Amino acid sequence: MNLTSQMEQLLTTGDLIAELAARAPKIGGNDGGWPGLTIYRFHEPTEPSWEEIQSLSIGIVAQGRKAVIAEGNTYIYDPFNYLVLSSHLHFQAQILEASPRRPFLSFVLQVDPGLVKKVSTDMIDRRTAVGFPPVKTSPASEKCMVSALDPELMSVVIRFLQSLDSGADRRVLTPIYLQEIVYRVLQREQFARMLYIAAKQAGGNPVSAAVTYIREHYTEPVTVNDMAERVNLSCSSFSHLFREVTGRSPYQFLKEIRLDRARALLLEGRLSVTDVSRAVGYSSASHFIKEFRTRFGTTPRAYVDAQALGMQMVALRSEAH
Repeated sequence: MNLTSQMEQLLTTGDLIAELAARAPKIGGNDGGWPGLTIYRFHEPTEPSWEEIQSLSIGIVAQGRKAVIAEGNTYIYDPFNYLVLSSHLHFQAQILEASPRRPFLSFVLQVDPGLVKKVSTDMIDRRTAVGFPPVKTSPASEKCMVSALDPELMSVVIRFLQSLDSGADRRVLTPIYLQEIVYRVLQREQFARMLYIAAKQAGGNPVSAAVTYIREHYTEPVTVNDMAERVNLSCSSFSHLFREVTGRSPYQFLKEIRLDRARALLLEGRLSVTDVSRAVGYSSASHFIKEFRTRFGTTPRAYVDAQALGMQMVALRSEAH
């Protein structure tokens, strides 16, 4: 980093400190003047205390250092790193570095998961269009994530805070800056993980809703576009999210549901292979047979014959004993 960049970073950090100091007159949590925004000031380190959040949140420290302990893991963030917290999280928080001369100053901003979905939809569409590789996510069990705080995110955070002071700016600019904050966070390694958390929270889980829809309509000519429309996502966004959560594509999941049901119907012995293929949503018996072979390693008829032979062998052994 050259000297000019270092000075810009220092100025930006100083501006953030000034903004938060002016908006946090009292020790502890202060109302930030925007729904879901809380600004914190502490003059000395604290012992761990239990806290709880209900919504997906972003935490940024302007001065000092803080630790969050969630499900046995410790996450430390400071002016160089920010924190993303999952929704409905019960955790311990501890101020590690603070003094009257250099008070701890930070804020936590609760993010509407619907906004995350809106921004991510455009971003996923663009990634798909330009051929970007799939984004790797953190483990689904991880409830917090720490990422490097870059100058772009720092800058928009300050503009967001400054816009709260003017009625016109607040109406016009604040929502735009809030959207940019989400965009900047999603640009980094938090992309798929933050989208996953938002999807889990926004009006229920769209992947769960899609799975329910598939189970109820697998006999119909369901397309991936049909599933995406049911959960108000673009086709590419939905496919990306579905794979991140389930480990398979929406069509692969639909195919597994159909073929597993077909196997059960074949073993009942009441329907022909062609009738079974129609009963589980295939318009072509030959296509059904090909996919059945791919999944189970044999044709539907051979599978039924093998199962019948196995039952006969079991019966014979039982009679012998």
